[in-house]
Amino acid sequence: MAVYHKPDWFTRNVFNPTVAGLHRLGLSVQGSQTLAVRGRKSGEMRTNPVNPFELDGRTYLLAPRGTTQWVRNMRVAKEGELRRGRKVRRFTAEEVPDSEKLPLMRLYMDKWSWEVRSFLGIDVDADDDEIRRILPDHPAFALTFKDA
Repeated sequence: MAVYHKPDWFTRNVFNPTVAGLHRLGLSVQGSQTLAVRGRKSGEMRTNPVNPFELDGRTYLLAPRGTTQWVRNMRVAKEGELRRGRKVRRFTAEEVPDSEKLPLMRLYMDKWSWEVRSFLGIDVDADDDEIRRILPDHPAFALTFKDA
């Protein structure tokens, strides 16, 4: 069964809209951007604040809340956009297998544990075995930018 940690009222109605508004102004909260991905049923572009990050020259997205709607849409669309202000970066996405996600999760936790610790259910100093245990619950995607 897919894990999904639904956002609470504050996140859904205050935090995410505030961050999305900052992105429209070209501002970022610790590297955050707006993800736009085509809805798998509606065909319309859907947006959500995300925390893209780089590791070894590649850009990744990781879903700390689990199998969210943006994850489901990304699995079907296999492409999307990262937006901040007027800057739009189009990309194709490839899902990262669980066997390759340990360094991604480590880096993600180092950068954003203050924001996502409650969804992950482990501490930032968790050992590798504990992190490997939760990796299947947190999809990740490697992005290849079309303008690169």
